[in-house]
Amino acid sequence: MRRLVRAVSTLAAGLALLPVTCSSQTALAGLRALPRPTVERRLHAMVLPNGRREKTLKALFMEAGCGATLSEQAVRGRAVPNLLCTLPGLTGSRILVGAHLDHARRGSGAVDNWSGSSLLPSLFESLSARTLRHTFIFIAFTSEERGLAGSKFYVGHLDAPQLDRTRALINVDSLGLGPTKVWATHSDGKLVQALNSVAARLGESVEVVNADRAAHDDSEPFIQRRVPTVVLHSVTPSTFGILHSHRDELAVVRFDDYYESYRLILAYLAYLDQKLP
Repeated sequence: MRRLVRAVSTLAAGLALLPVTCSSQTALAGLRALPRPTVERRLHAMVLPNGRREKTLKALFMEAGCGATLSEQAVRGRAVPNLLCTLPGLTGSRILVGAHLDHARRGSGAVDNWSGSSLLPSLFESLSARTLRHTFIFIAFTSEERGLAGSKFYVGHLDAPQLDRTRALINVDSLGLGPTKVWATHSDGKLVQALNSVAARLGESVEVVNADRAAHDDSEPFIQRRVPTVVLHSVTPSTFGILHSHRDELAVVRFDDYYESYRLILAYLAYLDQKLP
């Protein structure tokens, strides 16, 4: 998250949980998560600076099985590129899963946002075992901390047909400080309802924590192009000060919560694959 300047606002009520339907149970049937040690090892693979971080993330994607469809997108004026891993589906409709790979100057950026970007290979690996309707594109955006440069460049270079085929962006930013939260004012209402439905299926709930006056994130350029978005994070008013500080290190990540976020996001992506047009 970028530009941390004021207190986070929370909306405790949020959107009501939807009832879990038989169709949602069918969408999640047979879904298998990776073992905890695999997800934890990828989190602990964090390196500095951003150039090495991108190379490490590329290696993690290749380890997860994304080789032939792994690519870099050079971003004008930035030394580190966007990194893209494509998981083909049966149709031309696309679901984007994004997380910025860069970190702020203070701290190592373990939470903000290696926690998000290092999760992308695990999500890819888990979904690659399924037959998917949508094509999933996992994008590690560069330079979020410098004006959302990577996400602006990516969405700015999509033509009209590509935008029309893009059903959603799920943006993952700053996990592991607690249970999964949703930034509802940066999220499409129907996508938030779908998230709540999946969470209920898993026996969980997702609190709404908005940060409109406190931060920016990579969903914003997509919202401007009318792409439906969901922003997932773990920040609360009491933990917000960790970001962009010397405290943003691996030691503050609560791995139990981090792994549960991985499971929830994986189930959510599988559900969206079945439910989105």
